[in-house]
Amino acid sequence: MKLKLPEPHEALAGRDTAMPIEGSHLVLGNRITPPFDEALHVIYLGMGCFWGAERMMWRLPGVFTTAAGYQGGFTPNPIYEEVCSGLTGHTEAVLVVFDPKQTDVDAILKCFWEGHDPTQGMRQGNDIGTQYRSAIYFTSAAQETAASGSKARFQAALSRSSYGEITTEIAPAGPFYYAEPYHQQYLERVPGGYCGLGGTGVRAA
Repeated sequence: MKLKLPEPHEALAGRDTAMPIEGSHLVLGNRITPPFDEALHVIYLGMGCFWGAERMMWRLPGVFTTAAGYQGGFTPNPIYEEVCSGLTGHTEAVLVVFDPKQTDVDAILKCFWEGHDPTQGMRQGNDIGTQYRSAIYFTSAAQETAASGSKARFQAALSRSSYGEITTEIAPAGPFYYAEPYHQQYLERVPGGYCGLGGTGVRAA
């Protein structure tokens, strides 16, 4: 298992061709690839295996669409096996597009913090490796402020419950590479499929 992020020169070369993604969201019915309406907001979240993380997000009121992908690393247009090797630097991430007239980033982040254990470093439960690390990739200064503030509040709540330090990466959003079509809305395609996510039971403020 890869528990250390590669240096840029160690990362796999990847490819120039993007993953072909067609069709609409299986649950929400909206497109999952850009362009999105300018009135919509976008944030990217890593919570461990993206199958369960994506389902958590598409269930939230005000979410327009979601998609599974790879982000935060170096390899362009990676495939799943490359990400699992630990040699791309990417984590499994979920694109979340939401309508700020119906919800806000605080509601999205509340689900994020409560939906997984952000203290586990390069793993989430039994899923071990750099591709399962916790991450928030923001697309605006307001989102960065919200992420940092909610992290501090949730850390205080975790500490009161004897959990360790949050390891979540908070950084500006870089390129988001769509995962293979079979990963998109996976738990809608396979209702009894694997979901390794489990929260701490601690509530986010």
